[in-house]
Amino acid sequence: MKKVAVVGCGGSGKSHVARELGALLGAPVTHLDAAFYDDDWDELPMAEFAELQRKLVAEPAWVIDGNYNSTLQIRLEACDTVVLMDVSTPAALWGIFSRQIRHGAGHQGNGVHNRIHWGVIKYVATYRRKMRPRVMAKIEQFAAGHATVVLLTSRRHTRRWLRQVAAEHS
Repeated sequence: MKKVAVVGCGGSGKSHVARELGALLGAPVTHLDAAFYDDDWDELPMAEFAELQRKLVAEPAWVIDGNYNSTLQIRLEACDTVVLMDVSTPAALWGIFSRQIRHGAGHQGNGVHNRIHWGVIKYVATYRRKMRPRVMAKIEQFAAGHATVVLLTSRRHTRRWLRQVAAEHS
C-alpha cells in the first residue's frame, strides 16, 4: 500500500483516515479540498486541478482524500488501494455537524474545510442514493483490475481497519 485514494461522502471520515494512513505509511497526504479551495472559498480552475492531481499521482507514494468525481479517474488509475468511506447517511450528517462543532468554520490546515450550507447538507443527505453508485461504477471501471478496494462502513470498522494497518506496518 503506497498510493491510496480515499473517497466517500462528506462527513464520513476521509480526512481522518488519510492523516492516519499517511502517518502509518510514511506517505505525503493531500486533502483535495485544500487544493481546490483558497482561503476565500474560490475554486481552482478544473484544468489546473486535474493537472495538479496528475503531478501528485506521479509521485512514488501518496494518500489523497476527496471525492471530486470529475477527476476521480486520475486517482483511481494510479492508486494501488482505494479506501471507500461507506458510512450511513445519519453517520455522515453527524460527521459534518460534529466536525463543525469541534473545529469551527473555515480552513483548519489539517484537511478540515468546514462550510455547512444547504447544498452541503443536501449533498450528504443524498450521497448514498445519487453519488455513491457513480463512485462505485468508477471504482469498478478504473481501479478494480489493479487496486485493492477497502470498504469501511462505520467508524468502528474504520478504527479496527486502521489498527490492522498499523500492525502490518510496525
